Amino acid sequence: MPDGAAVNEVERSRLLEMLPQLLDEGDILVAGGSLPGGVPEDFYLAVINTAREKGARVVLDTSGEALRKSIDGKIYLLKPNMRELAQVSEGDIGNEERQVEAARRVVTKREVGFVLLSLGAAGALLVSGQGTLRIRTPTVSVESKVGAGDSMVAGTVCGMQRGYPIKEAVLLGVAAGAAAVMTPGSELCRPQDTFRLYEHLKTEYAGNDIGS
Repeated sequence: MPDGAAVNEVERSRLLEMLPQLLDEGDILVAGGSLPGGVPEDFYLAVINTAREKGARVVLDTSGEALRKSIDGKIYLLKPNMRELAQVSEGDIGNEERQVEAARRVVTKREVGFVLLSLGAAGALLVSGQGTLRIRTPTVSVESKVGAGDSMVAGTVCGMQRGYPIKEAVLLGVAAGAAAVMTPGSELCRPQDTFRLYEHLKTEYAGNDIGS
């Protein structure tokens, strides 16, 4: 059972009614996390469809039935981990080649713009219809791994909001995830660490382009 307070039908309907008023063309909407009690598993799909009608780009970061029921919403960027990618692809994804193949199937069959596969300490894999890019996480001192995945999403969205090309937005996300593990407990990443690591990654991956 999901944690947190349950959300009733009236509250859900009100949210969906308000959402178009909160979004403009070019905005970024993140649909992430598990759904609270009382919310149907296809709720994110309704949110995604509304966002797309307003011309907003959707980043989806969820799992299980919420992921399976939302994956066909023509998402701009999907951010699964290995387990979540396996939930929406066919076959084993245990090695690097199969990870790429699975992500490509999601891009082509599900009409997802980009798949950003989180690989934990191994970094991330970015896949689009134009190519792939495997990004290694910078070597840092590890204090706590709490929040690294969420930090990757936040850094990527920050880069998108700043108008970065998708590759550079994802590099900022990987940098934010690496910077997050440098801080103790659930402390957020420090901006100076994030942008120092980002500049390092930009140099390392200069010239690699897989779309915008």
